[in-house]
Amino acid sequence: MQLDLNLLAALDALLEEGSVAGAAARLHVTAPAMSRSLGRIRRTTGDQILVRTGRTMTPTPYAIAVREQVHALLHQVQGVLAPSRDLDLATLERTFTLRWHDSLVALSGPALLAAVRGQAPGVRLRFVAESSIDTPELRRGEVDLEANANRPNAPDIRAENVGETRLVIVVRQGHPLARVRTVTAQRYADAEHVTVSRRGNLSNALDDALAQLGLTRRVVATVPTEAAALEFARGSDLVISAPEATTRSAVADLGPVLLPLPIELPSAPVYLSWHQRYDTDHAHAWLRGLARTALSVAP
Repeated sequence: MQLDLNLLAALDALLEEGSVAGAAARLHVTAPAMSRSLGRIRRTTGDQILVRTGRTMTPTPYAIAVREQVHALLHQVQGVLAPSRDLDLATLERTFTLRWHDSLVALSGPALLAAVRGQAPGVRLRFVAESSIDTPELRRGEVDLEANANRPNAPDIRAENVGETRLVIVVRQGHPLARVRTVTAQRYADAEHVTVSRRGNLSNALDDALAQLGLTRRVVATVPTEAAALEFARGSDLVISAPEATTRSAVADLGPVLLPLPIELPSAPVYLSWHQRYDTDHAHAWLRGLARTALSVAP
């Protein structure tokens, strides 16, 4: 039997996406074409691979058993067939899509763009906003690099910790907390707070830490970006708590004060993530190196 590598790629996409439509979108083919590929895979393996259960498709026991092996095989094939020629940055023309946390775009985006333009003037960067829900664009190849505090769990997503930063309190000039000698946990909890959450969460790890001390803070609002939170804090007695590195430049521009957080919490990590299909892509590896440097932030 002659091996069709296209079927291996189709099988990998079907097992990852769990649907014909999702696999078709990932591989940029039509749904009917992916349905035909699924039919060929079923005939070749003698297994249904995906079976319909209500409105969703469920992988068969065989499909679950071979999923990791299919991942590994496809990755090996991609490595063998990847171009080995040297990368010519001077003539490279390509557009990369980056989905970064908005504060990381403000902190590190300008440095990354300057480095890219200095080495490869034909390369363009598309920074897109984070979604309020988990989306599959990274797996589908529609996003090249993600950068945020979340480490992905999917086996086909690479993630590298490129830095970390501690949380601090941000208040306006003249805020009552800025006038006291020491910001205690009680004083911090007694203030009114604005949280930052792209999903609209009104509580986070800070509230868990306060609860262990028998304290509860009053969160009056949540906003999706740190830039918006800083605007709330600048003209009121509201308190925000955010990573120091990502708020440093905005604080210098807007005038608020940074104060130490009176609660022991681990530093916030910064992860750079990409799909494993780009492991051997020379241009992507070059961009990852520049992004890694730009995102390296001091605690």
